[in-house]
Amino acid sequence: MLPTQRVLGEMAGLGFTATELGAPGFLPTSPDAVKDELSSFGMSLLGGFTPVVVHDKAQKDETIQSARATAALFRDAGATKFISSAVQDMDWSIPRRLDADETAHMAEMFRILDDICAEFGLEQVLHPHVQTLVETKDDISRVLDSCDVHFCLDTGHMAFGGQDPVQFAKDAMDRVGHVHLKDIRLDMVGPVLDREVSLMQATQAGIFTPLGQGDVDILGVVQALEQAQYQGWYVIEQDTAITGGLPAEGEGPLGQVSTSMDYLIDTVAPTLDTGAR
Repeated sequence: MLPTQRVLGEMAGLGFTATELGAPGFLPTSPDAVKDELSSFGMSLLGGFTPVVVHDKAQKDETIQSARATAALFRDAGATKFISSAVQDMDWSIPRRLDADETAHMAEMFRILDDICAEFGLEQVLHPHVQTLVETKDDISRVLDSCDVHFCLDTGHMAFGGQDPVQFAKDAMDRVGHVHLKDIRLDMVGPVLDREVSLMQATQAGIFTPLGQGDVDILGVVQALEQAQYQGWYVIEQDTAITGGLPAEGEGPLGQVSTSMDYLIDTVAPTLDTGAR
């Protein structure tokens, strides 16, 4: 992981005004320290990615307790989004197919987490993600049909699991609460979904590209959202795996994100009636 000060400095240099919490250890664990760290770069906190175990009744109380603690941190740090992701367990074991009782419990837990988030002034947005219980198009459809939880429309991970993100934006706009813009190479997806290649290995091999250089219709997603008067954030996510030491100043993820910004400014924004946020 790149040093926090370097990453935040590069983000501020590109004009970013907000960010998510990031991986454990990237930002401090106290809300005041988070606000101080970000404000020194002219930034604020949007929320954070939060793995949750929501299918296992035996872990219900533990999940609720942990969610409340996380929600309190987010609220006190000035965030508005609780970005949940339904993991098999906190070790990110390979997900298995749920039975009917587990599926029903998951839907109930999403409702409980919605209530907790509302109590703390947050919005829960469910993040479909590779190697979680909401990974594929069918998984997403089951959640849409079983509860009212809102979604983080992650263009890359939805496409990864076979869900067309443009179609999701059109069909389920009332469920979109947050957006992650991410591009991927679909020709590399199969071995990951078949558990032959890990997500880390695929990331190292370049499955995640700058926006506009992969197979996801980023332009179409943004156009669909803007036409539906989406009022939320667009978060650029550039998943990368740094090997062989730190990249030189001005190199590494900075170049990829800069390329993505250029794509949004030069290709996407001119097609919109209102500017993307």
